Amino acid sequence: MSAEASAVRVIGLWPSPFVIRVLIALKLKGIEYEFVEEEVHLGKKSELLLRSNPVHKKIPVLLHHGKPISESLVIVQYVDEAWSSAAPAILPADPYTRAVHRFWAQYIDDKLPPAIRTLRGSDDGDKEQAAGQLSAALQLLEAAFVELSQGKSYFGGDGVGYLDIALVSYVGWVRALEKIAGVALLDQAKVPNLAAWAGRLCAHAAVADAIPDADKFVEFSVKFSKPMNTGAK
Repeated sequence: MSAEASAVRVIGLWPSPFVIRVLIALKLKGIEYEFVEEEVHLGKKSELLLRSNPVHKKIPVLLHHGKPISESLVIVQYVDEAWSSAAPAILPADPYTRAVHRFWAQYIDDKLPPAIRTLRGSDDGDKEQAAGQLSAALQLLEAAFVELSQGKSYFGGDGVGYLDIALVSYVGWVRALEKIAGVALLDQAKVPNLAAWAGRLCAHAAVADAIPDADKFVEFSVKFSKPMNTGAK
């Protein structure tokens, strides 16, 4: 392991959208890191996790020279600032645009996880209603994409940005739910721009390795019934 990788460690679990975000941000910046896999899906939390995030005791945690940073979107911002000299910039330079992207990132985390957990069957609830809520959220995000991308490839414009990372981290689960629940979510007929964006972004070099094929998420969902965000944020 290189000295750079040992200086940057990520405590997490691969299916967590919140962990996926951190990995994408680091890959975008070209930062080497060590991945320390937790077993929170088995109800286990390591001493390293508990020591690194004593308040929430959740993944992901980024350790940078031994200093812990928690909460996925906070970590993404930290990565952008700590390696500001490494292109590309993740957050928009304009303060208003940056605020708008943060608003939509929070919207994503408010709306998507509850519906995903219900459709997985890991939370009780009406699956048809959850599918409707998830579909409605994606349709709003479709409109937001059209407005914010201004005809370019990503929410961030020509390059992958903060809001792209916030949303694409859920794509693996959304694709898996289409198979698990038999519902059309990222559908070309319903959200054409978002569907094209997802295909384009998942093929990006910084994203492809961080988001496995949907079948792997399906397999994980079948094997483990606990919510996907158990111990994660």
